[in-house]
Amino acid sequence: MNLKRVFGAILTILGIVSLIYAAYIFANTSTGEQNIKTTAIYGVLGLIFFISGIGLIKRTKDEA
Repeated sequence: MNLKRVFGAILTILGIVSLIYAAYIFANTSTGEQNIKTTAIYGVLGLIFFISGIGLIKRTKDEA
């Protein structure tokens, strides 16, 4: 079991959850400066986690 692949999977899942939460906040709130900041923070962090997790999974070689 490769630790890098597991960490990549965890990052990917965290990114997906964060992006879904950002979309939920965006859809269910009225316009306000605090809501826009919160949505942007969750969206950017989710995107970073998702991209880094996918990249880590793709770069890690399978060793048996």
